[in-house]
Amino acid sequence: MIERPVQLLSSTGQIVNGLIRTMQRRHWSDFQSVWQGILIELEQPDARWMWDYKLRQAQQESRYEAYALEVESFTQGLLFLETQWRRSHFPQRYPLVYVEALASAPWNRSAIERPPFLRGVGRTLLLFARRRSVELGYGGRVGFHSLPEAEGFYRHLQVPDYGADPEKEDLVYFEYGAIQS
Repeated sequence: MIERPVQLLSSTGQIVNGLIRTMQRRHWSDFQSVWQGILIELEQPDARWMWDYKLRQAQQESRYEAYALEVESFTQGLLFLETQWRRSHFPQRYPLVYVEALASAPWNRSAIERPPFLRGVGRTLLLFARRRSVELGYGGRVGFHSLPEAEGFYRHLQVPDYGADPEKEDLVYFEYGAIQS
């Protein structure tokens, strides 16, 4: 079980303490009972993601990991990683952590709520993925495909953009290289 303390900013600019931890059934329940209805109503592309299935995969297959970012015991973000089979899109084909899914609660999305209730949920989850990559010996390499609505967010974070991937429905592929020491 992994637990990592993190800090986020509230809409008022106050520092808020949170925790990234191995995902549990209660985190999926928060998604299903609170987030999902809002996401469906607002026609968000991740509204029907099956976090219960992702949680089961992480519990049954060692190559998957699922995490929740919580503040005051309530789920504010979710992250699903593949840690063993993916390789960089570059000729060297280095191993990397692949972000299968990343979601922030609707009230933490600047496209939905201005200002968002908590700032930095997505960025914090991506940084956590990079730390996992370092821990696994992959040097901080992380790759992922982006939903079109999130491309601007990743570009704002200056994640290297490698263009549309025809093998993945033309979703744009982003990849962090190794952390330089």
